[in-house]
Amino acid sequence: MRSIVVAFTLTFLLPLFHINVAVAEDLWGLLRSGHHLALIRHALAPGYSDPENFNLRDCTSQRNLDSRGRIQSENIGDLFRANGINKASIYSSQWCRCLETGKLMNFGAVEELPPLNSFFENFEREPLQTEQLKSWINGASLKNPTILITHQVNIFALTGHSSSSGEIIFVRRNPDGSVTVVGKISTLP
Repeated sequence: MRSIVVAFTLTFLLPLFHINVAVAEDLWGLLRSGHHLALIRHALAPGYSDPENFNLRDCTSQRNLDSRGRIQSENIGDLFRANGINKASIYSSQWCRCLETGKLMNFGAVEELPPLNSFFENFEREPLQTEQLKSWINGASLKNPTILITHQVNIFALTGHSSSSGEIIFVRRNPDGSVTVVGKISTLP
C-alpha cells in the first residue's frame, strides 16, 4: 500500500509543485518584461486602522511596522533579488508603514504616490483615488520593474482581490489603465 501512495505522490503531486514553481518563475519574468507591475500591501503593522491623532507627517502618530514587519520587508527585497530583479522603481503610499516597507526592501529611493494613500477612514475617496491610480498606471513607462506599495483597501478597489500583509500581487496593465491579476505570492513569516 505504501508503494502505491509513493507512486501516486511522485506521479501526480510532484509535477504540481513543479508547475507552481514554473508559475512563480513566470511571474518574475513578466515583471521584468514590461506591461506588468507588482502591488504590495505594506508589511506587518499590528493593529487596525490608524489612531485618532493620526498625522501623515508624524510616524509616531501612526500604526507602524513591528520587528516582524521590518524583517518581512527586508525579506521581500531579498525575494525580488533572488528572482533576478536587482533594480526596481518603487512608489508608495505616504503612510509611514508603506514607506518603511519600501525603504527596507533596499532598492534605493522610494517615491511617494498619493493615489496609493489609504482611504479606509474616508471611503468616499475610493472612486477618485482609484481612477487617479488607473490613470497613473496607464501613463507609467514600466521599463524597469515597478512596485507599488499600498494598503488592502486600495488593492481591493483596484483589483477586486484581498491581500495579506506583505503579499505581492502581480498585475498586467490593460490598455484602459485597469489591471488584471496574474498571480500572487505570500510573504508572511
